[in-house]
This record gives sequence, C-alpha cells and structure tokens, in this order.
Amino acid sequence: MSKLEIHQIPVLNDNYLYLFKEPESGLVGIVDPAVAGPVLDKCRELGWTLTHIINTHHHGDHTGANLELKEKTGCTIVGADIDAARIPGIDIRVKEGDIFEFGTEKARVFEVPGHTSGHIAYWFENSDALFCGDTLFALGCGRLFEGTPAQMWASLGKFRNLPDETKVYCAHEYTEANARFAVTVDPKNKALQDRYQEIRKFRAENISTVPSTLGLEKSTNPFLRADDPAVQAEIGLAGSDPVTAFAEIRSRKDNF
Repeated sequence: MSKLEIHQIPVLNDNYLYLFKEPESGLVGIVDPAVAGPVLDKCRELGWTLTHIINTHHHGDHTGANLELKEKTGCTIVGADIDAARIPGIDIRVKEGDIFEFGTEKARVFEVPGHTSGHIAYWFENSDALFCGDTLFALGCGRLFEGTPAQMWASLGKFRNLPDETKVYCAHEYTEANARFAVTVDPKNKALQDRYQEIRKFRAENISTVPSTLGLEKSTNPFLRADDPAVQAEIGLAGSDPVTAFAEIRSRKDNF
C-alpha cells in the first residue's frame, strides 16, 4: 500500500500547513489552511488538485482559508462533529474512534480537548503520520484556552499509546522556545540536552524542526513526562498525581 506524500508549507510567522496526496486515488488534502495563496501555489507547483481540507480545530490560523479554498477548488472540508458550528464550510463531521478513509489510506480520529474543547487529531497509521494541530508540539503542548489540565493530560495520553516511529506533524515552529523551557524542568535528561543543541543548530540555519517522532517526544517532552519521577522531583511534586504535575508544568510554561 502506498504511503501519503507529504509537503510542509510554512506560512504566517510560524505556522506549518501540510499538503498531502494519496498516490493511488490522487486525492489531495491540506491540514489546517491558515491562508489560501501558498496552498494554491504549492498545488500548481506539484500539479496537484486539492480535494480535501482536514481541520483539527476552529482557530482562525487553522481555518482561515477554508471558504476561499472551497470556493476555488470545490474541496470537501472535514472537521470535528462536536465543534461543527465553528468549522467554516464543514462537509464531513468526524468524532472519536471514527476511521476517515482517504483513498487507500485510513486515519483514526482522536478527540483531544485541552487547547480547544473540540480539538481533534488524525492518525494515518500506514503512513506513520499524526496530524495533531496545536495539541502536541515538538517539546511542548498547546495552551489550555478552553480545556482543563486533566483533559489535556488525557488527550496527550492517547498519543503516548501510539508507536514511537509515528511522525508528529504539529502546526507551529515553537521548538526552540519549547526547548529553552523544557531544560528547566528536566535538566538531567541527557537526551533532551542533546536535542536542545541540535535544535539550536537547526534554527540558526532556518531549518525546520518538524516533524519529530513520538519516540523522541516521549523521551524528551516534559508535557508527556508529567508522571516521570525525575520530572516530578525537579518541580517539587515527587509522587504526585500526574495531572497535578502536568498542571504545574503548564503553568510554568505559561509564565516562562
């Protein structure tokens, strides 16, 4: 079975869009289009015809081009059933546990509230691709605008259960700032220190740090490690409930 061909499109200050094609059917999707121009330009460059928009959540820097792209291409818009009222132009509504079929590829849908109440993510298992919007970042996670620490910890737990080789296609280039914070709550983590140095080198040369992998995130991302004794001890919450530790880490990052 063919895997998705995925192209990253940087837009705005630090957003990443993902244009992807399923080779056998020729279907083409864009994840969270903030603006239309770069998407249409990339499609022309590749000779692709956009057929789908895949939304993870309602924020304008993820849905801003929905209606323009739909008007210009006739594409189908996929989004969260629970948040359909806030997804412009939605055609297909998906929910937890649904399988979204995209040609020969299939994506499992996860409801991952925290950043927003209706946030979802798409895991294309065959392509080792997780489109997670603003729930999980390289070395970070989204701010809790509409959800609780308990919700976000549970949401991230769904990702922790996925295979280590899964690529994390998050929606922003926040990695260097996230790394600067991460080393303050997990300073003895050698893998994190090594990763921080690599990130600094990449960003100095304006090289993207995304996608990462879930294996790398599990070993270095403090927001996935709130139940780790070393992290809990470092933040003065040894033996605490993971949600309590997660909330403390999130609070520290918000004020970093």
